Amino acid sequence: MEFEQILFYIFSFWFVASSLAMIFSRNAAKAVLFLILAFFSAASIWILLEAEFLAIILILVYVGAVMVLFLFVIKMLNIDKSTLRAKFAGYLPLGLVVAAVIVAEMILVLGSHQFGLEVVAAPARHSADYSNITVLATQLYTTYVYPFELAAVLLLIAIIAAITLVHQSQIKRKQQSISEQVKVRAKDRLRLISITSPNKKTKEVDGG
Repeated sequence: MEFEQILFYIFSFWFVASSLAMIFSRNAAKAVLFLILAFFSAASIWILLEAEFLAIILILVYVGAVMVLFLFVIKMLNIDKSTLRAKFAGYLPLGLVVAAVIVAEMILVLGSHQFGLEVVAAPARHSADYSNITVLATQLYTTYVYPFELAAVLLLIAIIAAITLVHQSQIKRKQQSISEQVKVRAKDRLRLISITSPNKKTKEVDGG
């Protein structure tokens, strides 16, 4: 057995083990950490397949940004465990049916009769100066340039829509007026009031 195959089996074992640990973990924070380990294992397998760009994107985007955001959201949310367990029990039959359908589809699509070495030949090994990023960028900005631009426009529309929904007019909403702040004067904002001391007022009454 070659060293590359040994690495593949090691990364695959940790990928499957961390995925199962994430599913069966009762602690949400630990589940996120197991998912990060699964992402690292998948990225290592992609490096073995000479897909360096996908591996880098998986680590930088998902592990470095998305999973950190998930971890902060999970720790900040006050989740009622009793309510969560009740909802879990209610949706368990539907979840089992959906899981069975997904597993069946994965078996039909990812079976050896679809991706076996008899059907798909092993990829050719490239030289040391081969760049997966260069090949991917060439295909992305030539053959698939219009779908790429369309996806960018859709993401821009989604960002604008999200900002619009957040900044909808609400009751008792405070807005900042720069022009009113610049025109403000001290005499308009400050009022001096002469307050008579209660002790002094009492002495004047007694003296009278």
